[in-house]
Amino acid sequence: MKKLIVRLWRLASGSLQWRVNWLRHATFMVGVTGIVRDQDGNVLLLKHRFWPEGRQWGLPTGYAKRSETFEDTVCREVREETGLKVHVGELVRLRSGYRLRLEVAYEAEFLGGTLKLDDFEILEAGWFAPDDLPAELQESHRVLIRREYV
Repeated sequence: MKKLIVRLWRLASGSLQWRVNWLRHATFMVGVTGIVRDQDGNVLLLKHRFWPEGRQWGLPTGYAKRSETFEDTVCREVREETGLKVHVGELVRLRSGYRLRLEVAYEAEFLGGTLKLDDFEILEAGWFAPDDLPAELQESHRVLIRREYV
């Protein structure tokens, strides 16, 4: 029986193999976060409309789209939420173990642009010094900003 299964698997095309694996294995959403810093070391924070009361401040964050690199997700989310342009740098966190998602975080450098908020998702935005962060900041984002992931 094992030999038959192996033979059938080898006869299957690559796309069929991928479809079978996709159905057989866990499928996750990937939440991607950008730790955007300006030339003075200040970090871009957003007050998110849909996040829980008392924890609405956080880094630019969103879900990766199909066929999108995580670096492209950071650039897209920052641009959509703020109108700003960034250059994505080092991967600083890859975390799994959640039921339906993975979390990825990258350092990013502010390149320019004029702040124009997506007022559907974002209530406020600002640049904050790492030692002067809002009290309502997500704790996991505080750790990323302070580079406690090292």
